[in-house]
Formats: sequence, structure tokens, C-alpha cells
Amino acid sequence: MTTATERIPVLVTKAQKAELARKAKAANLTMGEFLRRAGDAYDPQENPALLAGLIDQVLKSTTEATQAIDEALRCVAESEARLTKLQSGEPVRKAA
Repeated sequence: MTTATERIPVLVTKAQKAELARKAKAANLTMGEFLRRAGDAYDPQENPALLAGLIDQVLKSTTEATQAIDEALRCVAESEARLTKLQSGEPVRKAA
């Protein structure tokens, strides 16, 4: 790992410094390492429209997955009901 030797003086408010310190502590990092990692992760070229599209797709697939799970649970409940009737000796009608 390369040793950091350059300084970048940055003025922040007291509240901003406290928030950065809190986040660094939560990440178990020094404030300097936290800021270096945050700077490395920032990409000004990120397209907000792409992120919005990804969120829309996640919401759509989540809805579809939820519907599929609900249908599977409905089928399981119907099957359990048929098994219960079969075990009790009641006549069981065939599923449509």
C-alpha cells in the first residue's frame, strides 16, 4: 500500500465534521481513510437516469416475484386442503 504524503485542506462546518467522524467511526476507519475511500468511490459521470431505470426494474421484478410466490402459496394451500380431506375420508374433487 502506498503511503499518503499529500495534504488537501478542506473546510467543513462543525456539523459536517461531526457527521464525517461518526461515519468513519462506524466504519472502523480513520477520518482520513474514510474520506479517501469516499473520494475513490465517487464518480461524477454516474448517470442518475440509469440508476432510476435500475430502481424501476427492481420494483417491477419484485412485484412479479411477489405475485409468483402468492400463486405458489395458493397452490400449496389448495393441495394441503385436498390432503386433509383425503386423510379424513371425505370425497375429494379434482382440481380444475
